[in-house]
Amino acid sequence: MTQKTALITGATSGIGMATAKIFAAQGVRVILCGRRQERLDALAKELSETTKVHTLNFDIRNKDNVFEALNTLPEAFSDIDILINNAGNAHGLDPIQSGSIEDWDAMIDINVKGLLYVTKAVLPTFIKKQSGHIINIGSTAGKEVYPNGNVYCASKHAVDALNQGMRIDLNGKGIKVGAVNPGLVETEFSNVRFKGDTDRAKTVYKNFTPLQAIDIAEIICFAVTRPPHVNIADLTVMCLDQASSTIVNKIE
Repeated sequence: MTQKTALITGATSGIGMATAKIFAAQGVRVILCGRRQERLDALAKELSETTKVHTLNFDIRNKDNVFEALNTLPEAFSDIDILINNAGNAHGLDPIQSGSIEDWDAMIDINVKGLLYVTKAVLPTFIKKQSGHIINIGSTAGKEVYPNGNVYCASKHAVDALNQGMRIDLNGKGIKVGAVNPGLVETEFSNVRFKGDTDRAKTVYKNFTPLQAIDIAEIICFAVTRPPHVNIADLTVMCLDQASSTIVNKIE
């Protein structure tokens, strides 16, 4: 993948960070996107030892920020080849009748609208050169609905539908579109969902072996290194102990 350029949203932690590290090791120029500048700086310093790195600090929920940030890309990074739509999160785990509207807005704005804004900003480059690769990071929550998952599951079902819609609309334009849908991955995800309640977050990954961010990053790397005629359209990945969103083999 040497000489290719990849833009990764949500690059300051978890799957995004792990993917950036794998890409950098392969010699891919990386555009690291996120809201936490100090983390962007630290990761850029680390990866700059092996590849060229550029950082973009913006809130994916703000469409003006998204387009303004991408318009500032220097020429060396403007010819994007790979887009990893990774930024996303869950807020709360409440039944629909007691859910927070603010939480709902955050999930829809980040998981759905943010993904659309970034894709809209990058697509002109892909269409102009008749090539490019979009990987949308979905979730098993986009394949099934679980108790109290309501709006989060709805947002990830939307990602699943958008992934399919993009692939249909861009068919014949030389652009690959695919999704990776992870199950339980041990990242900061649950800390965000439970709003900093680390004790509660730790219980999510207790008594079984969950996926790690590197597991998903390696799969993303596999997907983007297939031959030109091969597109990994939709891939769901769970750990051995997970059978569904609600069935997990935990050894007490």
